[in-house]
Amino acid sequence: MIVLDIETTGNNPEKHEIINIGAVDFLSPSNKFYLDLRVEGPIENDEPAAFKVNGYNSYVIREPSRKIPEKAIREFLAWKDTIRDTTLAGNNISTFDILFLRKLAVKHKLEAHFGHRTVDLHSLCYSCHLKNGIPVPLKDGRTNIDSDYIMCFVGLPEEPKPHKSGLVGAIYEAEAFSRLIYGKPLFQEFEEFKIPKHLL
Repeated sequence: MIVLDIETTGNNPEKHEIINIGAVDFLSPSNKFYLDLRVEGPIENDEPAAFKVNGYNSYVIREPSRKIPEKAIREFLAWKDTIRDTTLAGNNISTFDILFLRKLAVKHKLEAHFGHRTVDLHSLCYSCHLKNGIPVPLKDGRTNIDSDYIMCFVGLPEEPKPHKSGLVGAIYEAEAFSRLIYGKPLFQEFEEFKIPKHLL
């Protein structure tokens, strides 16, 4: 599977744009993808709340040195197609990341077969709570398991803030997947962080 994370100018794929794309081939984690995209839409579409999360601003993301979006989506699709299992995985991926990628592909008349089945990090973490009799954190009667909580649950520090790199996000998520699925680290850089007992 491909663990994917993107940063954007806001939450609406019909209005906002991708700032960068990061991805990890889970079965071959040294195989990674990362590109910074040039935002082409008007500045008034940018969402200040998104910049608080990812640390960018309206001017940096429009620098000419960044990759043109059409070239970026073509490169990502070409990289994806070199991988045997292209099932996409991530945190809330089907309601966020895939929608932005699909919108970008359609805009440039590209066929993007992402599939409708994904592997969701939140769901795995939720099921691990149930399996081990650990109370699920709730807010307003619904799950309150966010990405920071997941990292803590699997024994990792929170992803560095601001979230400037989709690749850093994808690496953290891939590491969390490995700990939830196999009970072991995926990347050497995280070996110093012990696996919690509820994952062993």
